[in-house]
Amino acid sequence: MDGFGFFSDAVSALQTVLVLIGAGVGALGIFNLLEAYSDDNGPGKNKGIKQLMSGGGIVLLATILIPKLTSLMNSSGGQSS
Repeated sequence: MDGFGFFSDAVSALQTVLVLIGAGVGALGIFNLLEAYSDDNGPGKNKGIKQLMSGGGIVLLATILIPKLTSLMNSSGGQSS
């Protein structure tokens, strides 16, 4: 097994874990937001929105940035002198 195959598998696993974490944070944010709306709780709404947006940011980071970093590492990987 070569080093790049292992690297590719590790990055794929990292991407999956980050998407799951982001989805979990986003779902928690939706739950807190709905609970705050039912109780008419201003600070709770703020917390729910923050969690929802941060979860979405983590998912976007995992789906957009990590593949670009992988392609960058693969393109410059074999050019050491």
